Amino acid sequence: MKFKEIPGNEICKQRLIDMVDNDRIPHALLLEGPEGIGKLAMARAMAQYIHCTNKQSGDSCGECAACRQHQALNHIDTFYVFPVVKLDKMNTPPISDDFLAEWKEFLADGMYADINKWATFFNKKNSHPVTYVTESASLLHKLSFTTHTSRYKVIVWWLPERMNEEASNKLLKMIEEPFPDTLFIMVSNNPKAILPTIYSRVQRIEMRRLSDADVAGILESTHSIDPTDAMSIAHISDGNMINAYANIQTDNDANEFFDFFVTLMRLAYQRKIKDLREWSSDLTALGRERELSFYEYAIRLIRENFIFNFNTPDLNYMNRKESGFSTNFARFITERNVEKLIEVFDKARIDIAGNANGKVVNLDVAIKVILLLKS
Repeated sequence: MKFKEIPGNEICKQRLIDMVDNDRIPHALLLEGPEGIGKLAMARAMAQYIHCTNKQSGDSCGECAACRQHQALNHIDTFYVFPVVKLDKMNTPPISDDFLAEWKEFLADGMYADINKWATFFNKKNSHPVTYVTESASLLHKLSFTTHTSRYKVIVWWLPERMNEEASNKLLKMIEEPFPDTLFIMVSNNPKAILPTIYSRVQRIEMRRLSDADVAGILESTHSIDPTDAMSIAHISDGNMINAYANIQTDNDANEFFDFFVTLMRLAYQRKIKDLREWSSDLTALGRERELSFYEYAIRLIRENFIFNFNTPDLNYMNRKESGFSTNFARFITERNVEKLIEVFDKARIDIAGNANGKVVNLDVAIKVILLLKS
């Protein structure tokens, strides 16, 4: 992993580069910030830059033996620590090395590390990956040996907040009395959950959420998404690429929800009760969970159409299809009915979540929409 491959957080990159170039690398470094911004990728790039034997213009070369080993995740002086799950067949708590094959597959899937996706690699229902005290003992054993090919051994530690208390106390000793040739690069989504005595002994670098432009650019390049649609997804992803990738699937679902929304509004405006009864049945056929998702979508689109009337495009987070429809529809969403429409959809969502009859609830929504569109 090279720094230039990671979008955003240029200030953080430069700080890390300067640490290496000026030979002022702290023995324990913590990259902290929200999920889905590339913190683990940044830690990997830092480790590769430290070991690179032919650094070029503030980045690793990507071609020397050390870089090739990092890219293959088998550099002999680099160790990965990450939360794991004790499987039924195991007699003792596992360590990271027990799941290296899965870890390599996980990292090969993309640079944005998703703990929920990582949990699926264990094929165990309701698994909650943690770091056990056995990890600390294993790590102490590794660090007792001298480096093989480099000046430093580097431990890339993903999510130290998931250590149990016993493991935290063992790690604290390693940080208080560090090996001179050992560097810790930790990555945390929730630094407040790290043992305070550890947190106070690491040098912390905050990484910030990605800009909407960064997120949209990544989506355009990786998924060939239209720029307008990519920016729409970016707006609702809060700078988190994990959310953005999930929202691509949500956006696919939204196409169907969009059709249901448009049909509802057109039939309600035309007061076609018979057709609306069929619409309510079709919506019910989607199933309870998707009905709930539809009403959440409908609430968002009502809000977006109300904002559309203010002619401030920067405040609208809609894709091309939604924007095209809103050009003619938004004028029907006014101060007189916007809150009441949202209340109708929200109540429907609550009723369906409470196991109410979907057909009855959906038809009741359609009738109320008829009245509110004319208000």
